[in-house]
Amino acid sequence: MRPNKSKQVLLLSTAMLSFISFWKAASIILCDFGSSAYYAGGIAMKAFGPAFPWYIMGVMLFAGLMLGVYTESCTMFVRGGVYVVVKEAMGKVMAKLSVSALIFDYLLTGPISSVTAGLYLASLLENLLPLMNIDWQMPSRTFAVFFAALVTVYFWRENIRGVEESADNNLRIIGFVTVVAVILMVWAGVTLYIRGFSLPPLRPQFSQEALGWTVNFPWLKTVGIIGIVMAFGHSILALSGIETLAQVYREIEDPKVENLKKAVKTIFIFSILFTGVLTFVSALIIPADLIAGKYSDNLLSGLAFELSGPYWARLAMQSAVVLSGALMLVGAVNTSFVGSNGVLNRVAEDGILHDWFRHLHHKYGTTHRITNIIAITQILIIFISGGDVFLLGEAYAFGVLWSLTFNTASMIILRFKKNDEKRDWMFPCNLKVDNVYVPVGLTVVLMILLAATGMNMLTKKIATIAGVLFTMTFFIIFHISEKLNQTKAQFYAPDADAEEKLNLRREADISSIIPELKKPRCVLIPARNPNNLLHLKTVLETVEDANTDIIVLNAKIARGIATGQEAMGEEDKELFRAVVLMAEKYGKTVKPLLVFSNDPFYSIAQVAQTIGVDEIVMGVSGSTGAETQLEKLAMAWGMLKRSEGAAKIVTARVIWEGRQMSYQLS
Repeated sequence: MRPNKSKQVLLLSTAMLSFISFWKAASIILCDFGSSAYYAGGIAMKAFGPAFPWYIMGVMLFAGLMLGVYTESCTMFVRGGVYVVVKEAMGKVMAKLSVSALIFDYLLTGPISSVTAGLYLASLLENLLPLMNIDWQMPSRTFAVFFAALVTVYFWRENIRGVEESADNNLRIIGFVTVVAVILMVWAGVTLYIRGFSLPPLRPQFSQEALGWTVNFPWLKTVGIIGIVMAFGHSILALSGIETLAQVYREIEDPKVENLKKAVKTIFIFSILFTGVLTFVSALIIPADLIAGKYSDNLLSGLAFELSGPYWARLAMQSAVVLSGALMLVGAVNTSFVGSNGVLNRVAEDGILHDWFRHLHHKYGTTHRITNIIAITQILIIFISGGDVFLLGEAYAFGVLWSLTFNTASMIILRFKKNDEKRDWMFPCNLKVDNVYVPVGLTVVLMILLAATGMNMLTKKIATIAGVLFTMTFFIIFHISEKLNQTKAQFYAPDADAEEKLNLRREADISSIIPELKKPRCVLIPARNPNNLLHLKTVLETVEDANTDIIVLNAKIARGIATGQEAMGEEDKELFRAVVLMAEKYGKTVKPLLVFSNDPFYSIAQVAQTIGVDEIVMGVSGSTGAETQLEKLAMAWGMLKRSEGAAKIVTARVIWEGRQMSYQLS
C-alpha cells in the first residue's frame, strides 16, 4: 500500500527567532541602561551634594564589573537572568525572592523614565512657549505626571496588541542619541576652554532626607569609607537595565559568545562616555545652586542651555537633547512592559505563577492580565509619587541592588556547585585549587554590593519599606501559585489554548512554506528524540546562518486515517523545546515543522523534494542503524522520483558519535 502523503503541516513560528547583531543587542540594552543618564546625576546631587559626578563615574566603572558578572552567567545559561541563575545556585525559594525584587525594579523603570521624559519636555516648553506668546502656567511635575500616565496607557495598549521592542528602532534611537551626545560633549569642551573650570569636591554632604535611619545611630559617621559607601548607594540606580543583557543574550547571533563580548564592550564604553562624562561635565558647567534647583530633574537639558553661545543655538541644542532623551526614556517604558511580561512568563513556565495570570487575550493572544497589572501598578506609582524623581529613584535603587546582589552571589556558589562545567568566559581574578576556580574577583564585587545594599536599607526609609512590602507580596503570590500548580509544573500548561500559546500555524500543503526560504542553501534535519540531537548540533556548529535555511522536521506517525485536525502532543513540545534551546545557544535560526504521515521516511523525502533541499542530515536510530535508515530513505526517494520527479542531487547523512555515513540521492 502506498503511504499517505503528509500534506498537513504544523509550523512552530515561535521557534523561528531572528538573531541580531551585537550592535542591535547593545542598543536594546542601552535604551534602558543609558536612560539613567537623564536623572541619576540630579538624584545623586539632591542626596549628597556637589560630589555627585565622582560617584556617578564610579558607578559607571563598576558597571564594567557587573557586565563581566552577567557575561559569565549568560554563557552558562542561554535563557538566563536572575531567576534561572539563583534557582540553579540557591533553589526555588531564593529564586522567587530574587525575581520578586527584580519585578520591583522593572515596574519602577516605567514611572521613573516616563516622569523624567515629562520633566525634560516641561523644561523645554518653559523656554519655547514664551517665544510664541503662550503663557505657561502648569507646574512641571503636574505636566510630567499626566504625560507619564498617557505614555503608560499608550504602551499598555501596544503590549496588549503584542507589539514588542524593535531592535532596528532601538538602534536608530541610540544612533541619534550618540550624535546629540557627541555634539554636546564637543560644545561643552569649548565652553570649558573658554570659561575654565574647577573640579567638584570629593567629600559628600548628605541631606537630612538622604540619611534615613542612620540619624538614629550617632556612631555611624558619614565620613571616610562609610560616607563613600552611602554615596555609592545613592548613585547605584545608574546601573539600572543591566539585567536586560540576560534577556537579550538568547537573540544574539552566531558566534554568540564573541558577539556578547563585543556588545558588553560597546555598552561599557557608551556608559562611561554618555552617563559618566556628561554627568561630570554638567557639574563643571552648571552652577551648583542651579543643579540643586532649576535643573535637578533635567540635568542634561540644563547642560545644553548653560553652554556658551547665542540663545537660539543653546535652545536648539536643548531641543535636541530633550528629543533624544524623550525617545530613549519612552523606549525604557516599553522595556519595562516587555521585561516584566517576559520575566513573569518565564517563571510561569516553571509553575510558580498561576495560570489565571497567563490567560490569553481573545483577539491578540497576549497575556493581557499580566500587562493590565503592570500598567495599573505603574500608573498608581506615577500618581502616588507626584512626579518626584528623587523618591522614584531611591525606590528604584532597591530593586537594582538586590537583583545584582542575588545574581553575583549565585555565580560564586555555581563556581563550586558546577565546578566541572566548562565556561566560555570566566570573571577574572581566580585562584585555582584542585579543579575549582575560587572566585576572588566575584567575591570582591559581592562585598561591594552587600555593603551598598545594607547601607541603602538604612538610608532609604520609604524605598526600603516599599521595596520589602512589594517584594514579599510578589513572593507570596509566587509561593501560593506554586502550591496551586504543583501538578502542572511544566514548560507549557496543557489546555485548550496550547496551540495558540505555541503560535502554531497550520498549513494545508508543504509547498506553502517555500516563499519563506530565501537563503541559497537549505538543510533538512529530521528529529524525533530530544535526547538524540547530535546531528542538529553538528549542523548548527558548521553551517553559516546567513546563507543556509535550517529546517527541523518531526515526521509524526498518524494512526489510522488523517483527519486534518491532528495536534501537537507533549512529546512533540518536548522535542521542539530542546531544538529551540539548542538553536538559541548557537545563535542560528531554525524552522521547526511537524507533519503527519504513516511513513516518516516518505515524509522526509517528500518534504525534501518539495522544498528542494541541498542536504538531509539524520541522527542514528538505535533500533535500525545508519545503513538501514539510508536504505529506507533511498527507497522512499525513488518512489517519489518516479511519480513526481526530483529537482537535484541531494546528500543524505547519518551522524552519530565520532562517525557518519552518507549517500547521494539522485
